[in-house]
This record gives sequence, structure tokens and C-alpha cells, in this order.
Amino acid sequence: MANGDNLDHGWLLAPDPDREDLTRAVTGTDHTGRVTDIRVVEERPLTIYLNAREIVTAMTIGDYPEYLALGFLRNQGMISAEDVVTGIDYDEEIATVVVRTAVVTDHEEKLARKTRTSGCAVGTVFGDMMEGLEGLTLPATQVRTSDLYALAKKINTVPSLYLSAGAIHGTVLCQGDRPLVYMEDVGRHNAVDKVSGWMAMNDATPADKVLYTTGRLTSEMVIKTALMGIPVLVSRSGFTAWGVEIAQQVGLTLIGRMRGQRFVCLSGAERLIWDADLASVPEEPKKSGRKGAA
Repeated sequence: MANGDNLDHGWLLAPDPDREDLTRAVTGTDHTGRVTDIRVVEERPLTIYLNAREIVTAMTIGDYPEYLALGFLRNQGMISAEDVVTGIDYDEEIATVVVRTAVVTDHEEKLARKTRTSGCAVGTVFGDMMEGLEGLTLPATQVRTSDLYALAKKINTVPSLYLSAGAIHGTVLCQGDRPLVYMEDVGRHNAVDKVSGWMAMNDATPADKVLYTTGRLTSEMVIKTALMGIPVLVSRSGFTAWGVEIAQQVGLTLIGRMRGQRFVCLSGAERLIWDADLASVPEEPKKSGRKGAA
């Protein structure tokens, strides 16, 4: 369930850092030698099936398994917008989600079983994702810089596992200056897949949306955002060259290193409306020992 206070402020689905099954209490020793108790994020396997074919086992925090499964299959190109999903069955006891379609797709026969871990560098990429980009051009949606700063402030201050426990990524579906749906997971790909699943199950229109992520703007993040039809991708973190190249190819507005008053746009700068008053935007303090990091 989403946090009620956050829903009162306009969120459709917000983080719930107080949900006890998402973290575990662990006793350790701090830098002074004192015993300390902290909560750390849970990590558990979830196996996703497409009809009768086992597709992947993902390591996840365990919330919104149906959104994760459907979003993963859509973002990997295994289920298209034309495919009719007849059911999504989650079995908590055996940690399995089965997504069923009206017609068996060709992916069940040509894909072998794969395992995707929570490690940031080992997200599984199938060739169908790149194939889905052929001929794709995203709508030339304009973005107000004042909305970007408003989004960053709201997202970075809302209670979340990202702030309370760390070791987690967040992805937020936004519209204008309003964050709508905030998903978190141990892998940034899981978080964006949950957003994709939510959009599919709620018939959300992507053309006027912005996707905000705490993770790096890699090729896979750019591809998934483009395949979702979202024309703007924003991050606190930095870029990879291939991610930038793909964003330019499909017309995705790509903004990274957004901290305080600063950001860098490496694709789609012509679609920005520079209406923000920087005097009203507080600078973010620089962290010692991380000069130039992003």
C-alpha cells in the first residue's frame, strides 16, 4: 500500500518505507566500535513465467510482483501492446508470477532460461529490445526547467527506502511538476519495469510523461524508457555514451547529473523551456571526496 500522507499530496502510488517486510533489522558495529542496529533492504528471488515458459529469475525487494513481471516482459519486447494479457497470477509461497496471454507468443520457444541479478552492471538485455527501436521516434514534448526542479525537490524529500535504508534505486513516473508513481527496488531495471507494468495495467498515456531515476543513464535504461513511449528521462546520476547515442537516435530528451541548480542535457536541449528562477532553487552541498562524481 502507498503511504496515505503522500497520496494526500497528489501521488498515485508512493513509497512505503515503514512496510516491515521490505527491510530487516541487522546488528553491526559502527566506526566508533559501538554496537548499532540498522535496517537493511530485503532481497528475494522472483521467477517470471510467460505462459508455460520460465523466462527469468529476478532479485527484488518483493513488492508489486505483478507490475514487475508485466513490465519486464513488455520492456524486453516479449509482450507487445497488441498482445492480450488474460491473467497475471502471483504465488507468494513459491515466489512465482505467471503472465498469461490469449495467444502463445514466439518468445517462449526461442528464449532459454536466464537469471538476472541485482547487480547494476548485469541487467539482461535481449535482442528484441533493440529491434523495437527500429523506426521509433518519440513525441517532441517540451519540458519546463521549473518543472524539473520542482520534481527533483518533491522526489528527493519524500519518505522512501532510498533515503531511509539506501542500497536501492528509485524510478518515478511524473507529469508536469507532479510525481505520480514512485517504484523502488535493488536493481534500477526492476524499478523501471514496475513503472512500466503499472502503466500497462492502468492504461496510462506516455506521451506527456517524464521518467525520473536515481540510477545511471545507461543504454538499457534509455531503451526501456523509449519502448515505454516516454519522451523525457531524468537522473541524478550520469550517462553512458551508448545511452546518449540511442537517446539522440529516437528523440528522447535525456537529462542527467541533476543536483541542486545543476543538470546536463545531452539530448533534446531544444525542447527545454528555460523558465526557472535559479535564485529560488537551493544548491545541493557537495560531498567531500567525490569531486566531479556523478
